[in-house]
Amino acid sequence: MSKPIVFFDLETTGVDKMNDRIVEIAIVKLNVDGSKEEFHSLINPGIPIPEGASEIHGITDEKVAEAPTLKTMLPMIIGKFEGADVGGFNSNSYDIPLLYVEMLRNGYTWNLDGVLFIDACNIFRRKEERTLTAAVKFYCGKDHEDAHGAMADVLATIEVFKEQRKRYEDLGTLNRSELALYCNYDSQRADLAGNFSIDTDGDYALAFGKHKGQKAKNCISYLQWMLGQDFMPDTKAIINKILKT
Repeated sequence: MSKPIVFFDLETTGVDKMNDRIVEIAIVKLNVDGSKEEFHSLINPGIPIPEGASEIHGITDEKVAEAPTLKTMLPMIIGKFEGADVGGFNSNSYDIPLLYVEMLRNGYTWNLDGVLFIDACNIFRRKEERTLTAAVKFYCGKDHEDAHGAMADVLATIEVFKEQRKRYEDLGTLNRSELALYCNYDSQRADLAGNFSIDTDGDYALAFGKHKGQKAKNCISYLQWMLGQDFMPDTKAIINKILKT
């Protein structure tokens, strides 16, 4: 390793890279000599933390009330990144752009000239490819001709599905309802986006976030937050149905 690499992760007030704020930062610097430097801190974002965001990462306004602001910490944070490449998980798409914008907002410029970005999430996506072309090659042992042609893709999907049922004995014994349940990770789907499932009691359960697996009727504040976000109409219809009961 010719230069250090800094892996980092952020928790924030939301997912808007241009407007949301950092509430927590963790940094691990792997040095050339094999040593490791770690840094972690909560950060006061200077704005209220949305309840929905707190539900996900557990960081509330109260927890950051006495925490330092990002502006006071940036000289030290920037120093940790100096002369190093940068890594993370989904960092190319999220953490790096958001931190860059936060630096600009506070009057600092992050010089990324010559810095290499290592994103473990992108490595995972590329090494464990989940395309139809890859599935045809894996299950059927051939190339997928005319990929992205609608009819060719449908016919290839059917062929892959048949081979899957042959390859995996447990799938071959499932009926249609059981197979559909398997395809939804053993949870009965309630909305198209999969934000809700149906639990064993027949109740709506949250299928994502900090309250994943919990009965939605017991998470009213979270449902109210969801109504103000960009969820699909059928998801919001379920929320309204729960809130009216």
